[in-house]
Amino acid sequence: MNTTRSATPGLAPAVRATAPHARRALARGGVWLACALLAGPALAQSFPNYPITPGQRSTAQQVAQAGVPLSELAPNAPERYTIQRGDTLWDISSLYLKRPWRWPELWGMNLQQIRNPHLIYPGQVLVLTRVGDRAILSLEGGGVPTVKLSPRVRAEALSDSAIPPIPLNVIEPFLTESLIVDEAQHSRAPRIVAAPDNRVLLSRGDRAYARGQYGPGGSAEGSALRVAKGEPRHFRVYRNAVALNDPSTGELLGYEAQFIGRSELVRSETAQLGGDEIVPATVQITGSKEEIRVGDRLLPEPPRDVPSYVPQPPSTAQAGQIVKVHGNAVHFAGQNQVVILNRGARDGLQRGHVLAVLKDASQVPDRTDDARPTLHLPGERNGHMIVFRTFDRVSYALVLQIADGVKVGDRFVNP
Repeated sequence: MNTTRSATPGLAPAVRATAPHARRALARGGVWLACALLAGPALAQSFPNYPITPGQRSTAQQVAQAGVPLSELAPNAPERYTIQRGDTLWDISSLYLKRPWRWPELWGMNLQQIRNPHLIYPGQVLVLTRVGDRAILSLEGGGVPTVKLSPRVRAEALSDSAIPPIPLNVIEPFLTESLIVDEAQHSRAPRIVAAPDNRVLLSRGDRAYARGQYGPGGSAEGSALRVAKGEPRHFRVYRNAVALNDPSTGELLGYEAQFIGRSELVRSETAQLGGDEIVPATVQITGSKEEIRVGDRLLPEPPRDVPSYVPQPPSTAQAGQIVKVHGNAVHFAGQNQVVILNRGARDGLQRGHVLAVLKDASQVPDRTDDARPTLHLPGERNGHMIVFRTFDRVSYALVLQIADGVKVGDRFVNP
């Protein structure tokens, strides 16, 4: 029996038989539109409604059929390429383009594809077409690979097999465990205040006692923990919040908190402000990355973040600096390492934005001149990085291509 797997993340699991009329629809209308029509209006409405900037909308409308100039193609861009497991969108973009962030133009993305870009799967064949002085990339034969299945039923969630934009194994901890809080959130965060039997260390399955922050004289500085409708029940546990300061101004941008576990609120906190009787809330430790201690703090569990985006340049001018380098390197970052930037969502940065990293300008004496004047060497482009998570005032970015080490204080601009 021949079947084809729908390239629509909304099907999970998704195995759908290919009828002749379906194959014709795929050939005529393109794989994504056809899949949406085959699955019906409900599936079309289930596509993630990711925000589209005016710049993205304008680009999509202008280049959906135009492609990119031949001068933008990489020197050895292949005429045909079969998608392999382990490929990323950035890998493929770099294979075809001198400037990989122009991928939406080469791919001819329409507005629906920008909302839901994970539509490329292992086994599909990319075909590069040159028309005049332009080039367009498309999928061979409608793009949905046909596979043979044995008589037993198999199911596969295609949302998990689509190629990611960048290596997800590198950024996964920063998507699920990164905690950036501002000064007010950190100072008012509830804290674990005691453990049964005067225990010092806690782990999964243990119970602990927590309360909101209260100031001198019983004045409330935070909210009491309550089991009530509309109140958070699940919390992340963190400690050692590290201040993130702007390299140039010294301004406090926020705190990066060390994630150590998760907890669930079991019983509400009660407190008589100004009195001596305080009954802390009871929490159950549901997971721990390391031992949890009295004094560790709690933050409500945020909504799960789904990384769906394509490499693209920012729609506004960007200029900033690297605040922190993650990984084994304390001072320098190399390829596939994560850095924190001093610009965030309020500055117009979005996940998927590609930025150019600059080396610091330096001063050297002119040894060819007896007067030894000082030469101010300009900052050179050192490589590229892609933003994968944003907060209000800071962002996480992955270093993609680099010529020399990246360090705290290095500047970045539009690519």
